Formats: sequence, C-alpha cells, structure tokens
Amino acid sequence: MMEKSGARDYPVRAAVIDDHPLYRGAVVRVLGAARIEVCAEAESVDRFAGYRVPPGAVVVLDLKLPGRSGGAAVAEVVAMGHDVLVVSAYSAHVDVLGAIAAGAKGYLAKTADGDDIVRAVCTVAAGGSYFSPALASLMLDSERDRAGGARLELSVRERQVLSLVAAGERDQDIAEAMSISVRTVRSYLDRIRDKTGYRRRPELTRLAIEEGLTTHP
Repeated sequence: MMEKSGARDYPVRAAVIDDHPLYRGAVVRVLGAARIEVCAEAESVDRFAGYRVPPGAVVVLDLKLPGRSGGAAVAEVVAMGHDVLVVSAYSAHVDVLGAIAAGAKGYLAKTADGDDIVRAVCTVAAGGSYFSPALASLMLDSERDRAGGARLELSVRERQVLSLVAAGERDQDIAEAMSISVRTVRSYLDRIRDKTGYRRRPELTRLAIEEGLTTHP
C-alpha cells in the first residue's frame, strides 16, 4: 500500500486497486516508468477509501476484490470522483457489461501488456474510453440487441431497483438507497422477474444494461 503527496508535476495521476501484491506492484512499476504518477495503491476499495486521493485519478481496478467487488466496487470508486479502468481476469459478458453500467470508462483483461495498460490509462485520463477489441465487439453486439428489441414496461421504481442490482448491491443496500424496506425491494424484484422471465441476478444485470439504466435511483 502506498500514498504519495507533494507537487503534482505529472501529466496523469493514477491509483491501483488489486488484491494480488505481485500484479499490483507490476502495474505500479509500469505506470511509473511511463511517468504516470501512482498516488495510491491498495488491496481493496475500503482501504483505498482511507487514502486522501484528490478526485480525478484514473483508478486501475481489479473486478474481484475482498469486500466490495464487481459493479458495486466500480460504482463506489466512481462516486469518489475518479475514473475507473477495470483490469481483470474476468471477462464474461455479465462482468464487462456490469462494470460499464456501474460507470467504468475502460476494461482490459489481465493478459494485456504494459503498453496497453499505459495507453488505456492515458486515454481515460484524457476523457475517452478504452476497451480491448474483443470487449469492444461484445459491447457493440449488446447495443445492437438493445436497439432491435422492444423496451420493457417497468415502473420507475422497478427501474431504480434494477439499476442498483446491476451495480452489485444487495437487497439491504437497495432498501437503504431507496429508503424502503427489504420486503418492498423483494416485492419489486418479484415483479421484475415476473415481467421479464429472468430469475438470476446476472441475467437482471444484463437486462439493466440493455435497457440503458444508470446505477443510481
């Protein structure tokens, strides 16, 4: 774990959250060699939140972490005012689209080389997005499916619940975010499942992305 302070004379500021020390250290070295200032590194989002990292850093984030993980981890880091570049060994359809729905600006597999990670960080820092060709194709296919399908007739509250499911929130978290009971959350979920035919949370996450929902009510 590391935190830096002092003069900000680097063109790009970044941070790394990954629970594998060797990989985390390798990414830090690659970014430092490219004159990207790594102002913090941590093994979890909770530990990262304890650092005073000014908003605007590009956070290289592993998707599967101890504590808050997946889309919920992405959403939490985005809420801190940072841009998120996911670099993960997990590249299943639901993982990628769930991270994007939660606000990730880029997604690379952990097989990406150092130059690709540096390029992605710089692109995201400049306000762009960066995805590997295979993942970009996956996103395009999802957009085509969404454009060709009819929109579901979901209520405003059902859409709010669905968006929070896509962010990886638990029923209790959704209840707190929407100021309703857990029982009411589960009632909304039952209605959504009845309307869509989807029962499992990964399926509901994919649906939320196809419907163009955001992660906040």
